[in-house]
Amino acid sequence: MAHTLQQLSDIEEIKVLKHRYFRAIDTGDFAALPALFTQDVACTYNGGTYKVSLAGLDAMVEFLSNSFHSGAAAMHIGVMPEVTVTGDNSAGGIWYLQDVFIDLEKDAHTFGTAIYTDTYRREGGTWKIATTWYDRVIEVLTSFSAMGGQLSVQRLATTGRKPHERTDISHLIHWD
Repeated sequence: MAHTLQQLSDIEEIKVLKHRYFRAIDTGDFAALPALFTQDVACTYNGGTYKVSLAGLDAMVEFLSNSFHSGAAAMHIGVMPEVTVTGDNSAGGIWYLQDVFIDLEKDAHTFGTAIYTDTYRREGGTWKIATTWYDRVIEVLTSFSAMGGQLSVQRLATTGRKPHERTDISHLIHWD
């Protein structure tokens, strides 16, 4: 299928948008998050032991800002994007995710993969994430200390929310 130059430009802008999302959460750049999502963003993360479900920009930013906290280290790599422009201001995307999440406070290490399925909407000339969800393909849970783990760099230790700055997000997470 042939794409117009505008569609190719839109696809590239959406790829950059998703990369900004991954970078923002992994580096604790929470000031960048509000510009990445629509006001009515809807999110579902289906993990092996948890399900997160939320709606609205404020809930999304609060969830992410509390999840990627000063006691954590994270790596998210989204590859193999399949972006489809569905209208002048709408698009969909599928990404394959590989991630590592270490929670030093819980002595937990998660390695996983997932399939992200997103919709995007252009608002005011800027592409934003309107819906996002993932379903895990692989999720491996281990104790970080049992692996002999030691972090020599942990950016979220300085950029993530400290314990006294965190808010309760337990109502957004359902544990199996």
